[in-house]
Amino acid sequence: MARSLELNTGLPLRAENAGLFVSRGEGVHPDRVIGSHELIFVREGALGIREEERVFEVEAGQSLLLWPGRRHVGTRPYPSDLSFYWVHFVIEDGRDRVTERVISVPQHATVSRPNHLSEVFRRFLDDQEEGGLRPVSASLLVMLMLCEVSGSEPAKNALENNAAVLAGRADAYIRTHFHAPSLCTSVLADNLGCNPDYLGRVYRKAYKRTPTQAIHWRRVRHARRMLIESDRNVEEIARACGFKDVRYFRRIFRRHEGMAPLAFRRLYAQMHVNTE
Repeated sequence: MARSLELNTGLPLRAENAGLFVSRGEGVHPDRVIGSHELIFVREGALGIREEERVFEVEAGQSLLLWPGRRHVGTRPYPSDLSFYWVHFVIEDGRDRVTERVISVPQHATVSRPNHLSEVFRRFLDDQEEGGLRPVSASLLVMLMLCEVSGSEPAKNALENNAAVLAGRADAYIRTHFHAPSLCTSVLADNLGCNPDYLGRVYRKAYKRTPTQAIHWRRVRHARRMLIESDRNVEEIARACGFKDVRYFRRIFRRHEGMAPLAFRRLYAQMHVNTE
């Protein structure tokens, strides 16, 4: 009489659900905190997303592992060509045995065998759709997904490049909007779709000063030109450069130039007069 082989799988994780997201060219990834891990694998396009203070640009062929209990939110609207697989799973014993004991899964990776990973996702979704996905099979498939990602290269260069691109975008925004009275680090971060503290760090790393210092420097630089080339009074120049308070403008100007605005005008105006 034939006997069945009985196995205790002892899997360190429990699969929940999965799906395939296809963009309609509108909307943004929701702002949320969930109680499970989420593995994302981008098929086409690029997904902009932030987990706490870390910003990711997940391109086609790349994966991203999001941790439970951490806030994640999209950094920009979904592009029309975006599609990605996703799966939620829970570490059964509350410890990251998947990443620490058995395999090492990079949080952001360029998948070395994207076709293999896509096939595992399709198998999961097919069985889920047909109602024949058993808990053990689902967990085994998620383990296979993580194994595929574990053999991939971490997207370290992409992360560093993303930070440099963000800092460059911030600097370009400051150059063209320094005169706006409301401009500050939080407004700048809001317009760029990122966290203000994270933006401050990447900007300082790239330009050796804070966004606030850069805004002041641009405003003072513009004020210097107006003091020399125009006959507008100090209050008018302060407003034109983005300062709401003329006293604050004088303080910032003195900090940068070592003298008051009118003293600067008297000292330098004649040096720029050309009579020929």
